[in-house]
Amino acid sequence: MSAARRHDRTSTWDGIRLTARRELVERTRRDRAFLISTLVTLAILFAIIFLPRLFGAGDPKEFSVGLVGGASQPLGQVLTAQGQAIGVRLKLQQPASAADAEAAVRDGKLDLAVLDGRQLVAKAEVDEQLNVLVQGAARGVRAQQTLERAGVGQGDIQAALAPPPLPVRSLEPVDEDAQSKRRIATVAVFLLYGQLIGYCVAVATGVVEEKATRVVEVLLAAVRPVQLLAGKIIGIGLVGLLQLAIIGVAGLAAATAAGVITLPPDAAATIASVLLWFLLGYGFYSSLFAVAGAIVSRQEEVQNTTTPLNLLLVGSFFVAFSTSLGNTDTTLSKVTSFLPPTAPLVMPLRIAAGDAALWQVAVSLVIMLVSIVAVVILASRLYEGAILRTGARVKLRDAWRGARRQPAAGRA
Repeated sequence: MSAARRHDRTSTWDGIRLTARRELVERTRRDRAFLISTLVTLAILFAIIFLPRLFGAGDPKEFSVGLVGGASQPLGQVLTAQGQAIGVRLKLQQPASAADAEAAVRDGKLDLAVLDGRQLVAKAEVDEQLNVLVQGAARGVRAQQTLERAGVGQGDIQAALAPPPLPVRSLEPVDEDAQSKRRIATVAVFLLYGQLIGYCVAVATGVVEEKATRVVEVLLAAVRPVQLLAGKIIGIGLVGLLQLAIIGVAGLAAATAAGVITLPPDAAATIASVLLWFLLGYGFYSSLFAVAGAIVSRQEEVQNTTTPLNLLLVGSFFVAFSTSLGNTDTTLSKVTSFLPPTAPLVMPLRIAAGDAALWQVAVSLVIMLVSIVAVVILASRLYEGAILRTGARVKLRDAWRGARRQPAAGRA
């Protein structure tokens, strides 16, 4: 390699590094938006984690049941045992008479009253779970009394009324931590979507701001357009990655402390996959957003040029959201995990759920990397042809034709 070519490569990377460093410093130290957006996102995340627990949303259901008469008393022990088995808390009371029980039900002191083991009294509609619980206990008690009168021994009665559960044989290995990993991935995809749309728009607005204030002309006196584009994308991407890591670590710590989730042993791999797909998705979309900012000259026009890209991101998010609510192994989730616009949001969910085979992840990564290279090459050409053109909105065809054409040796 000649000395001139080594110098050209060194200068190229120096220009990218200096531009990226400028973006990183400006947006983390001098721009309060980074701190404010981080704190707001953390506040929303902590509210989602802690508020339901403060208002008792995560507590087990609690019912008050009145048992009236001697025939209702055998239900007490059965109800308590069955309630504990399904996570329902029951408060059993013994009103003196049926009239007292009905008055307590009418006043809301009792959710349900059992009269002499023959009738249930409720104020209006009975809670479905409570109704199933009491009806099942009543049937069990009546069956036991019938068997006792028939002379059946207690051992045989217990064997008949409470047989052991059937053993379960799984044809495929069961991941005990799959639910926790899927919860982590689902929340992470929400954050990932917010980071992608936020920082890709930041690329577009940053480009048009430099163009409108003529700062770009000063910058292009020191670096080439491709260096400026690459440095801006890398610098803003590092800011987004830093914010995503801060929010992710703080959110996981809070969720673990609150008992919302239990970190599986390989939680780090799930988090790493989300960060990786953030970088891939950001690399794909940010170049397109940079072009959307380069072809206009005013901030007011950015919204029009970025709308198609925003709609593409929103559509990708809805596909990922529907995947998180249902089965991650459907045809839709499989197909979209290979498409570059949707793969960054869908593939982390499939990986966390264990539905993505290793070859599928590898193929999706290859497709994503090839697409990023193609988009970056296209975007750099369009960016170079449009960044210095002011006035009316630049057509993509004119930007392509207006790109600075270098000799083959210079491009190499």
